[in-house]
Amino acid sequence: MKELLMMKGARTLVDVCTKVTPGESVLIVTDMYKLAIGKVIAAVAMDRGAEPVIAVIKPRERNGQEPPEPVAEAMKKADVVFTPVAYSITHTHAVKNAAAEGSRLIVMTDFTEEMMIHGGLEANFEALKPVCKAVAGKFTTGSKLKLTTSAGTYLEMDISGRRGNALYCIVDPGEFSTTPTVEANVSPIEGSANGKLVADASIPYLGIGILRQPVSVEVKNGVITRIDGGLQADILRKDLESHRDQNVFNIAEIGVGLNPKCHMCGIMLEDEGVISTCHIGIGTNITLGGHVKAAIHYDLIMWHPRIEVDGQLVVEGEKVYV
Repeated sequence: MKELLMMKGARTLVDVCTKVTPGESVLIVTDMYKLAIGKVIAAVAMDRGAEPVIAVIKPRERNGQEPPEPVAEAMKKADVVFTPVAYSITHTHAVKNAAAEGSRLIVMTDFTEEMMIHGGLEANFEALKPVCKAVAGKFTTGSKLKLTTSAGTYLEMDISGRRGNALYCIVDPGEFSTTPTVEANVSPIEGSANGKLVADASIPYLGIGILRQPVSVEVKNGVITRIDGGLQADILRKDLESHRDQNVFNIAEIGVGLNPKCHMCGIMLEDEGVISTCHIGIGTNITLGGHVKAAIHYDLIMWHPRIEVDGQLVVEGEKVYV
């Protein structure tokens, strides 16, 4: 009977986020862990007169791993793509190529059945859209970005010529959006980030989740050079080193959470949208406007950011100045 409650979220995804119309092809890429969510989305899509197809893949071994080639090809041909999967396929060539072919994609990494019922999906995405786009616009036109937090973060980066990305859970052809996080983000110029970041909210990967103590990360010339902070920091550092890929240390993104319905719970797509947070993404940035493809893309989330672009205050805590 839980599926009946999940219909609420599925209707939001189909009617609001993607505005599925009769006759459209809807591809739901899921895995054995998230199939129940995929079925509910398919049911609503079919009720709207669309042609839903569920592609069940073997769970990926890590975040950022490409889906099987036949599925990647199908993504390029679908009008709408949903990805309720356990491990992220967001920062992949498959998503980038599908968007380039005009697909409308909604990313649903590590989505839970409870998230289909309550939480971030209950937000008014149409109302949040202009604020999200305005912050992304500041990133697009800006050059120098400075991030500070009361926990000790001080990070500067060059965003000249990089597009600001507005992810507000509503997509047009050629776009993808994470859901239910609402965020504005930008990928800094490779090699330009310098300073220190202190994650004190969440690292929703590798089983880390809500942080028990801050994770301190030194950054020099765009890459991580040191990670400190106890057991959870050790988990992150050891995982990054295990990939034997220097690109995993790349500073890939800065994103600002803008969804008042999201709550900090250790699940990536809820945590990243929480008001009064920002996150620094590391690793892959090819889907955000950069040029690095790494073995992973992780986000380190911190409370109460202060973000300045070219000396102008854009975000301070839960306040947005646009």
